[in-house]
Amino acid sequence: MLSLVVLISGAGSNLRSLLEAAEDAEYPARVLAIGADRLADGLEHAEVFGIPSFTVPFTSYSDRDAWGDELLEQVQFWNPDLVILSGFMRLLPPRVVAAFAPRLINTHPAYLPEFPGAHGVRDAIAAGVAETGASVIVVDNGVDSGPIIAQRRVPIVPDDTEQTLHDRIKLVERELLVQAVLDIANGTVNLEELSHS
Repeated sequence: MLSLVVLISGAGSNLRSLLEAAEDAEYPARVLAIGADRLADGLEHAEVFGIPSFTVPFTSYSDRDAWGDELLEQVQFWNPDLVILSGFMRLLPPRVVAAFAPRLINTHPAYLPEFPGAHGVRDAIAAGVAETGASVIVVDNGVDSGPIIAQRRVPIVPDDTEQTLHDRIKLVERELLVQAVLDIANGTVNLEELSHS
């Protein structure tokens, strides 16, 4: 059974999909704890599903490294097999990445390496492309630059807004994340090999 800690910054819709998947006794992963860098709406899922949660507010620390050290301590307390950044909108300090890599994964609302960064959906619309996508990657010290675990294309329709497109991408992101965790748990995806290929 793969043990997970999930880190969020927002509503936690990907997290909820994972929690729902994990309710199935056949699904080989369980969320041990949910962390956030702010008072995120998604922490409500922790209450609903009866899972411990913690918050390490970025604004409470003098710098990113001090914040990262506390976040690292909070996550390491749970000793998870895998750490998932799910709509987590902060770049982790290198020492935090090093502590968990390659067992640190992230979802991104674009078909990487296209449109990395915080505004992947907006950037895709601004570029006028016909399609974008969703990706699940191994986190490294770059911005959405780690090895790709899974990805799928999502078409952009003529009247799409950033919101309507993001809503459709999120549906794909959720499916990719639940499947990626399953693939990691059953050995179909080997994060060590992926990170050294």
